[in-house]
Amino acid sequence: MQLSFTKMHGLGNDFIVIDATEQSFQLNATRIKQLSDRHFGIGFDQLLVVEPPANEHVDFTYRIFNADGNEVEQCGNGARCFARYITDKNLTSKKEIPVATHTGNIILIVNDDGLITVDMGKPILSPADIPLIADTQKTRYQLDANNKTYAFGAVSMGNPHAVITVDQLEDMDIEPTGKLFQQHKRFPASVNVGFMQIINRREIALRVYERGVGETMACGTGACAAAVSAILQEETDHLLSVILPGGTLTIDWQGNGHSVYMTGPAESVFEGTIEV
Repeated sequence: MQLSFTKMHGLGNDFIVIDATEQSFQLNATRIKQLSDRHFGIGFDQLLVVEPPANEHVDFTYRIFNADGNEVEQCGNGARCFARYITDKNLTSKKEIPVATHTGNIILIVNDDGLITVDMGKPILSPADIPLIADTQKTRYQLDANNKTYAFGAVSMGNPHAVITVDQLEDMDIEPTGKLFQQHKRFPASVNVGFMQIINRREIALRVYERGVGETMACGTGACAAAVSAILQEETDHLLSVILPGGTLTIDWQGNGHSVYMTGPAESVFEGTIEV
């Protein structure tokens, strides 16, 4: 079978997007992992699928599969690419597009300047719902491992994130700590691990070690989670720039009870077909 796809990226976080609005999506985890290989496949961080609406309140269903083939709950950079894709393919003419994800509905907003804003919904802070094993909800938790204590914030943006504040980000080897957190029993669904450096009240730098992928050039939900964590710890203002290896996102969160808004670019790279 010939599979048509579009290669896209959001700040270097790269995807293939498949239109399944008029055909069923049939790739299994093994095949997705093969396709994600950057030497023997297409190469991507996540595979995104456009499906018909899951309920009467949305226009599309948005599904995400990591490079390891596992389906996940949410991807912020992918959401912007999803909006660009359905707009470019004339699947919608709307500027505000409600879509269903595995963990709830979000709204995609196509701005006149070409940037995409995503209403990511309200951050989830209850440990049981992140999920994180902890006795009480806190702005900062501690994890003891390998004779060391790690302080971190914990936020779900539809997917779980741990956010570790560091003094100097650029030369860090984040993989060992990222793997330690992902494999720790306190994160029953594993976790995306963000390493955040506070630059000033309106800027943070961030690197993210993602579940099922490793470090990526950018992570939209990770940027949202880091911003929420920094705001809760009163380290930044409510509107800030998150500087990632692939570029900068703008995050706006006005505090408890409010949605997180993420704004940034989304680009198409090429169209292709592959035999599956």
